[in-house]
Amino acid sequence: MAPEKKRIARVVILLIVIAAASTAGYRYWKNSNTATDTLTLYGNVDMREVQLAFMVQDRIAELDVNEGEHVSQGQQLGRLETTRFESVVQELEARLEQARQQLEELETGSRPQEIRKARADVAAAKASLLDTEQRYRRTKELVRKKVSPQQSLDDARSQLDVAKAKLKAAEEALSLVLEGPRKETIAAARANVAQIEALLKRARKDLDDTKLFAPANGVVRSRILEPGDIATPSRPVFTLAKLEPVWIRTYVPETHLGNVVPGMQAKISTDSTPGSSYKGWVGYISPSAEFTPKNVETPALRTRLVYQVWIYACNPDNKLRLGMPATVELDTRSTQADPDASACSGAQ
Repeated sequence: MAPEKKRIARVVILLIVIAAASTAGYRYWKNSNTATDTLTLYGNVDMREVQLAFMVQDRIAELDVNEGEHVSQGQQLGRLETTRFESVVQELEARLEQARQQLEELETGSRPQEIRKARADVAAAKASLLDTEQRYRRTKELVRKKVSPQQSLDDARSQLDVAKAKLKAAEEALSLVLEGPRKETIAAARANVAQIEALLKRARKDLDDTKLFAPANGVVRSRILEPGDIATPSRPVFTLAKLEPVWIRTYVPETHLGNVVPGMQAKISTDSTPGSSYKGWVGYISPSAEFTPKNVETPALRTRLVYQVWIYACNPDNKLRLGMPATVELDTRSTQADPDASACSGAQ
């Protein structure tokens, strides 16, 4: 029985060795396939920055936020002194009211009192002319009879000419009053109103620009100026890091570029949040190659040509900070299109 037991023991040992070898081979095959389906990259968190400056020049009255504070879109960040801008607005408002009154007067035309006066002036001129004509005829008759000198006739004729001229002037004045202002005068008054309205609109815009607002949700990276400084459009007051979009700036070796396509899903992890990850996707692939940057932490040779790739990340808790080192794992089997905003809600 001893030889039989030995054979059975050998068979059992052989089966155990075969099973162990099969298990090891399967694990190696699985790990090999998994490794080829995942591309690991290293990079840093990046986001857009905005240099915020006032649109007009004056002294800063107050600033409402400091470095590191989160701000919302439309939130007021600071304001300038407004005395100079308010006085300009008030002056233009007064000028505009005056110009509008003048335009209204021209468009309304002559008042009834002015028309009645002009007609009365015409009637008076006619009466004066009639009286002058009668005196002229009497003087002419006296000169013919040689009762009056020739000079008196000459004087009477001159007075008659003056009376006729006054009547003509009165009639022209009545015509102007009845016709009203010239169209060109009204058009010039309207243009003057439009010009002052444009100046007032600009002055009010300058007054509004004495306040500085956040253009988007973000974090204040730096506060460059302080209250009392003179702000100009060319001098930034704050540097704002926008919270969206957030991406990982990484580099793909040329040998792996064929495995990376836009929309490919990615898994992002950082040392600051061990055990958790963020969803992401390939959003940009550079069309030109460059040498590996010094700050890229990768086991590949640094002299190898690489292509810059942006991995857009879902950042629901705002824990991804500018410049933070990050590890990206790309699933090379996935070629899905860019996820919409709802896909970011599932980020861990």
